Amino acid sequence: MEDIFTVLPPTIREILRQIPKDTAEKIEEIRVRILRPLEVIACGAPMYPSLQGEREWIIQPSDAQFILNQLSQYSMYAFEEELKRGFITIKGGHRVGLAGKVILEKGEVKTLKDISSFNIRIARQTVGAADSLVTPLYQQGWKNSLLIGPPQSGKTTLLRDLARIISTGVPTKGIPPMKIGIVDERSEIAASIKGVPQHQLGRRVDVLDGCPKAEGMMMMIRSMSPDVIIVDEIGRPEDCLAVQEAIHAGVSVISTAHGSSLEEVAARPALKALFAEKAFERCVELTRGAEPGKIKQIRTIGKPVSVKVL
Repeated sequence: MEDIFTVLPPTIREILRQIPKDTAEKIEEIRVRILRPLEVIACGAPMYPSLQGEREWIIQPSDAQFILNQLSQYSMYAFEEELKRGFITIKGGHRVGLAGKVILEKGEVKTLKDISSFNIRIARQTVGAADSLVTPLYQQGWKNSLLIGPPQSGKTTLLRDLARIISTGVPTKGIPPMKIGIVDERSEIAASIKGVPQHQLGRRVDVLDGCPKAEGMMMMIRSMSPDVIIVDEIGRPEDCLAVQEAIHAGVSVISTAHGSSLEEVAARPALKALFAEKAFERCVELTRGAEPGKIKQIRTIGKPVSVKVL
């Protein structure tokens, strides 16, 4: 949390330090909204902490300005690209989402101004989270796999740990380390700062940070010769075409998609072609639980591989 405290005003830091340790360790998000109470989300439930003996803390414009100054290092010009994307990744891999007045140019987002909301998403690497996926996803090579689950079900946590496992290998199972190409459009998987991943991902990892998924997958294939490509949240038609191109080039793809089930995701117009040609050999369905990455079942298209309700 110390990396997060560096961008927060002193009063908010003090409030957060008063949260009991067992709760603080489960914090997922810190929401800061001007003229609204400070909100902390832990285990999916919101709470509104305050200084001891006082009412809930109402965020003031000065609080928001402090955070913005810390994030931008007092240079809004240098901060412009992050404002355009709507988020910035800070030291430790934590992501700060931004909301405010959108400025358009020729129909596209140019920047944000009058920023009134910040969503600080806590990044925690859970080493070993994907250990149970090794046997079903690796059979004489890593299978093309899709992790499906609702928001905050642990998709990215598992994807990140799979990248670490694939890059490191599993000697006890005879699985060699392989070259990984991570296309990290939202800087969530590797959480790179100035191009350097903040998470433990092993020694055979190459990361394209902040790069659109479709373009990034093609760049990886052309320039980095990966054995496996890791990419988060496919959903656009161009993403799906890139997945097909990668698979046809002999590269395994492991990705995620929002949804509650394989059937729901497979019905989306943009994804239908992938499922029609059975591009993904394994689908891992997740459910929201107290801990990220709770597996509901692991399936092939239309056929259960193993069912494991944890």
